[in-house]
Amino acid sequence: MRFGYGTNGFDNHRLDDALTVLADLGYDGVAITLDHHHLDPFAPGLAAEVARVAARLDRLGLGRVVETGARYLLDPWRKHRPTLFEDGPRVDLLKRAVAVAADLGAEAMSFWSGVPPQGMGDDEAWRRLQDACAEVVEAAGERGVRLGFEPEPGMFVDTLERYLELRARLGGPEEFGLTLDIGHCRCLEPRPVPECVRAAAPYLVNVQIEDMRRGVHEHLEFGEGEIEFGPVLAALSDGGYGGLVSVELPRHSHAAVDVARRSLAFLRAHTPAGVP
Repeated sequence: MRFGYGTNGFDNHRLDDALTVLADLGYDGVAITLDHHHLDPFAPGLAAEVARVAARLDRLGLGRVVETGARYLLDPWRKHRPTLFEDGPRVDLLKRAVAVAADLGAEAMSFWSGVPPQGMGDDEAWRRLQDACAEVVEAAGERGVRLGFEPEPGMFVDTLERYLELRARLGGPEEFGLTLDIGHCRCLEPRPVPECVRAAAPYLVNVQIEDMRRGVHEHLEFGEGEIEFGPVLAALSDGGYGGLVSVELPRHSHAAVDVARRSLAFLRAHTPAGVP
């Protein structure tokens, strides 16, 4: 089991400092959210900065995935907009993220659907989402990057079932894997969390983890929600998952170091005996 931590939980740290802290705490990897202050995909000199960060990650011995859930990177007024249902900017961002992931040597690049504009019907939404994802899949195939599409509560693709429908509409491309957020399973999925993990196993390329309560999309520290983590980690191991399991606490930056320390101690303590 390889544990990582998301840089969106270190928003008050410089990226280099966050990486050093996580390595010193004993994490195996990092989930880097591309943002204006952490590896900005629109900044001048991006290629050189990506090469520098990749070398630093190598020196620190950290695995890495690329996340694209920055809140206001594309529009300073509207959180997570524009989406894949709107022309242009989001697809461009994701193609840039594919290039960054390739040059970083990332294990996966993660993204989600967003919410369709008000008044857009399901047929049109599926068409636009399929077309946009096909462009990203093509870019990923050219660069040898694995995509992890994340079902997200409140978005158009919010469940494993909807992810599988989108995957089928795309023709089941090998590049189009799954990012599974463990908390989201408890929040929204009808099945118990370990069953969700087992159902997701054939497609998994990236895992996010935190505690959560049924019906409430709030990322909580471990022990503050309703998830029993031993069976979840056992299910990941039994399914042969070898990628990063990264803590996703984007609203805990004010106490990032202490939260990251507590989180790793909890995960290690709740990893069942026999899970490597």
